[in-house]
Amino acid sequence: MNNRIEKLIDLMEKDGLDAVMLSGKANIFYFSGFTSEDATLIITKKEQFIITDFRYYDQARLQAKDYVLVDVKDGIQNVLTSTASKNVGVEDTVITLFEYNTLTQSNKSVSFTGMADKINLLRMIKDKSELETIKTAEMIASNAFEQVLPFIKPGITERNIAVMLERYMAESGASGTSFETIVASGERGSMPHGTASDRIIQRGDLVTMDFGCVYNGYCSDMTRTVAIGNISDEKKTVYNIVKDAQQNALDAIKPGMICSDVDSVARDYISEQGYSKCFGHGLGHGVGVEIHEKPNLSLKCDIKLEPDMVVTVEPGIYIAGKFGVRIEDLVRVTEDGFENFTKSSKELLII
Repeated sequence: MNNRIEKLIDLMEKDGLDAVMLSGKANIFYFSGFTSEDATLIITKKEQFIITDFRYYDQARLQAKDYVLVDVKDGIQNVLTSTASKNVGVEDTVITLFEYNTLTQSNKSVSFTGMADKINLLRMIKDKSELETIKTAEMIASNAFEQVLPFIKPGITERNIAVMLERYMAESGASGTSFETIVASGERGSMPHGTASDRIIQRGDLVTMDFGCVYNGYCSDMTRTVAIGNISDEKKTVYNIVKDAQQNALDAIKPGMICSDVDSVARDYISEQGYSKCFGHGLGHGVGVEIHEKPNLSLKCDIKLEPDMVVTVEPGIYIAGKFGVRIEDLVRVTEDGFENFTKSSKELLII
């Protein structure tokens, strides 16, 4: 944790801050190891404080050993006063308007500055421990997919598939899912975020499964689309276009590459094949303690890739009212390319 605190202090010094107050679960965990969101961290250049209530005293002492434990009844105001903090950074994308108004009214001599975006950028490059944890989380998801495949057949529901995926991930050590599991079959496949429903799987369907788990505080994410029996030539063609677009984007990943340019590699290929209006989301996103982190592989992101960033690569084609295809891998940027954490085959599986 010390290296992370040092980077945060460097950021504070550049922005002329006396302290940073963290209230979002992701950054509380990242900077302290504390696994509950019922806390507030205040980090100064000399000390770190964790403010929580009686229910979490022992947990805080165990998980945030480098932090001074403060009872919530003593309040944020006392910590800011005792540390003479006049300029304080806050997570403005997390704190509510009510909380902000309460904070400013209770600390009228303190100036608060929104710092969420800058703080979150500190999490982009993963250390060795983070990389190994994310890799394990993705392995758990990949193994669950392989275990579920034999059970996917006409007559079961999308929800049946989601439950099986989640059960196998839990049995392999996952503490939960990274997000609500997506299983979209047939015409529902045109919904990129079509979470599992009671629709019954039928012959001729494409079934898209987008899922991931949380392992030791870190997320995984993957998507596979499979065919149920014989499918139309149109579906096969679209599948192969998505597969080739993804591979083109993967081959473009390397340090120094601008995120928007990676997105364009896949997007331009899909457009050249006549499906420009059928790929409406970004190519990918960072993954870590949150399922969506910086950087984004999108047309709006000008961040340059660096070694040990972890991103998804997930192009898709969605034809309204008919079907959809998405293929997603989770990769680490290396010194000269990428390492793919997702081991499941991307050849079209016909079940």
